[in-house]
Amino acid sequence: MTEVAQGSAAAATTSVDPAASSAPSAPLAASPVPGARCFGDGNPLYERYHDEEWGVPVHGEHALYERFTLEAFQSGLAWITVLRKRPAFREAFAGFDPEVVAEYDESDVARLMDDASIVRNRAKIDAAIANARALRDLHAAGGTLDEILWSFAPDRSGWVRPSSWAGLPATTPESKALAKELKARGFRFVGPTTAYAAMQACGVVDDHLATCPVVVARTPSAS
Repeated sequence: MTEVAQGSAAAATTSVDPAASSAPSAPLAASPVPGARCFGDGNPLYERYHDEEWGVPVHGEHALYERFTLEAFQSGLAWITVLRKRPAFREAFAGFDPEVVAEYDESDVARLMDDASIVRNRAKIDAAIANARALRDLHAAGGTLDEILWSFAPDRSGWVRPSSWAGLPATTPESKALAKELKARGFRFVGPTTAYAAMQACGVVDDHLATCPVVVARTPSAS
């Protein structure tokens, strides 16, 4: 969801240490101020995604395959378009079970191309199937997408959360390395920008802005 991070003020699609969720929770600050979200204000579906999913650590092969697939389908489109179509995508792609999608053939491609409830782009559909096959091969070799993705989590010790999108990158050395690793394993539509959007969406980085109510809500109150 890179267009959010760059055009709506990433990827979906994030920067606090993921291990921080295991620390004792701090008292919540004031309730979120309307209009202060990083993105999504005014659209309930978008607001829920921002508040409950974007930047939250994601694990598990089905969930990660879904995030990477949706990020690829989002390329060139508004993220809200993909969010609205997510239930249809889940139905069309067998709940994003990579083992099932890996077996899709030309009849399935034709079915997907005729399905107006999803994004009908042949290159993206082919990539989704190819990525399922790459993931199946990865599993057969004893690896997981979860392990690969999280191995590229950056060290953000000393990192200062920016207050505007201008302080966030579209790509990072880690996203470039992740894209290179995935491409070497047969994945498609995973360039450095899409890889970084996926890292944001999956909570590998937490790019909520300093003034975002999600951040404010977990900041100890001064009182």
